[in-house]
Amino acid sequence: MARMLVVLLSVCSVFVTGGFFIGISCGNVWAEEKPPEGSTQEKKSETVQKEGASPKSTYGMEELLVVAPPIIEGNRVNRLGSQETTVTEQQIEDLNAQDLPSALRRTPGVVVSHHNPVGSFGGGEGGSIFIRGMGMSRPGAEIQILVDGIPKFVSVWTHPLMDVLSVDIIDQMKVYKGAQPVLFGNMAFAAVDITTKKKKEEGFITTLGGSGGSFNTWTEVAEHGGKSGPFDYYLIQSYRTSDGHRDKADGELQDYFGRIGYQISPNWYAGVLLNRTNNEADDPGPTDGSYPPNGRFKTNDYFTVGTLSNSYDRAEGYIKLYSENGHIDWIKQYNSTTGNNDSDTITDYDNFGVKGRETLRLWPGSEIMVGMDVDFISGKVDIKSPTSPNHFDRSTFRLYSPHFAISQMFGSKESFYSILSAGFRYMIHSEFPDEFAPQFGLIVGHRKTEFHASYARGVNYPGVFVKANDEMFMPGNNRWRDLKAETLDHCEVGISQKIGDIVGMDFTFFYDRGENRIVVSPPPPFPPTWTNIDSFTHKGVEATVTVTPIRDLSFMAGATYLERDPGDLPYAPRWSASFGANYRFLKHFQISMDASYVDDHFVTSRSRTEGTVNTAKVDANFLLNGKVSYDFAIPFRSIHGEVFVAGENLTDENYEQKKGYPMPGISGSGGMKLWF
Repeated sequence: MARMLVVLLSVCSVFVTGGFFIGISCGNVWAEEKPPEGSTQEKKSETVQKEGASPKSTYGMEELLVVAPPIIEGNRVNRLGSQETTVTEQQIEDLNAQDLPSALRRTPGVVVSHHNPVGSFGGGEGGSIFIRGMGMSRPGAEIQILVDGIPKFVSVWTHPLMDVLSVDIIDQMKVYKGAQPVLFGNMAFAAVDITTKKKKEEGFITTLGGSGGSFNTWTEVAEHGGKSGPFDYYLIQSYRTSDGHRDKADGELQDYFGRIGYQISPNWYAGVLLNRTNNEADDPGPTDGSYPPNGRFKTNDYFTVGTLSNSYDRAEGYIKLYSENGHIDWIKQYNSTTGNNDSDTITDYDNFGVKGRETLRLWPGSEIMVGMDVDFISGKVDIKSPTSPNHFDRSTFRLYSPHFAISQMFGSKESFYSILSAGFRYMIHSEFPDEFAPQFGLIVGHRKTEFHASYARGVNYPGVFVKANDEMFMPGNNRWRDLKAETLDHCEVGISQKIGDIVGMDFTFFYDRGENRIVVSPPPPFPPTWTNIDSFTHKGVEATVTVTPIRDLSFMAGATYLERDPGDLPYAPRWSASFGANYRFLKHFQISMDASYVDDHFVTSRSRTEGTVNTAKVDANFLLNGKVSYDFAIPFRSIHGEVFVAGENLTDENYEQKKGYPMPGISGSGGMKLWF
């Protein structure tokens, strides 16, 4: 106990700048969203509902079995033999994460980049995620990030932007660390699938809050949701701002989210989701002054999804219509000719289409999935410059992709069982050759021991960026229409073991071989041309262990070893490891600690130019964060609340995630929430 008090005091001591967090929750009935069946969160939620308290309250919670697992909720293998890592809203809160990279920063196999405490500058090293070395290329990317099954990315430059993916709307997310052609299709050498918040149980909830901390960092969040009979809705508004840890490291994030749904019948449901973000972040530039700050990155994104879904005993599925319209103002860019920050790049992007899928269970142990996606990828660019103005007219690519999978389970999970699966996605592109992407899986298990093996062929089509670069920057005939899709052969073998309800272990061996990487072949001869020549390989092993020795204590540790060829691939450290612990003590206190080690590694985006060698490298680092919270209640007022302090980089590590861009030293925040 003495040690815990020392840790508590050490975390409190990092509260550099005062802050607050106040929340209010009201309504005639509290109903927590139902987590996955049989999970820790489900058990906790059941106890909460029995007591009529908020999910964060501990008063009267004598039936609470365990604290939430730290870092990740857990790993599981799906019917296609692919491992999924789940991170829930609770893990995000315990990490005190303010954006998507922060929410995934301790997930085994994931490496993140940042410039600023709040706000991501662009879609590469200024703020992004990388999964086992994937996501290295700008323009273009290999990682698909989805919101409720719909991919969100900048169509012209073909990569996701972190600032349009608010952490406040997340109920849970699943991280896929290998190719997923059947589930997600194009641009899915790896994937993060976000499920947004939704009111599933009868009742209403309202939460208001705000926080403050180091570097004049402030946040405000307002949530309201309700369900009455067949009708449900959920509203979220949030605001984050920070001056940053050095000059021009400031940022601002605004998010507005709304969902409305109606249960048409016991088997049919219709809903509409709307999400708007308005964000900006500055580039502080490298500390050595080798080049000046490169302006401000502003994004404005509108995202809409309409869903009609069905659920029967033997079938379930959906049809989703979606539209994303975004605007990027990269202003005050440095112009090397004039020596001033007087150039702007203005990008307008549109993604829209329809996705349909039905899963059938026609006989015992079977599962058949049939689907069809139709995606339109469109955008334009204006470059405003006193020396070299340019324009790219709106262009639209189309992609049709029917997909199919079948799996069969033999035996029972109560004893011995096996699951065989096979599937494919056929992709028909308006500009490039068709691609066939197969996927196979095998699962064999006996009670608490499970073995899995899978193969998948990922496909990553050339994005609109190849045409945009051709027209704006590359003279002559650059042969962009002759390009083929990049492909990835992904193999994975793993085993998991549970020891009672105390210990869970996962070991996964993986091998990736990428082919047909898209690069520009420069002169001679003239002109420069687009071509498919580069290849790369990743191979390694990943291990995760979770331990819950008593109901109030939970540990998690994970490590990834990665070999890569070529050896200068960015954001692909040879070793990375993470550790987390949640401990509830003195009934009302909880301490959440997380730590990570990332080996030295190359950084910055891998240029799409033939023969490019990456030389930018950052040193290894060890980071430690912590959060201490106290739950309380005022019984006669039925008020429940939480006060907390949180600290980041508690060891005051001197580290970088981009060469020349030092990250913050020791920093902190704190505050309070109230529910009543």
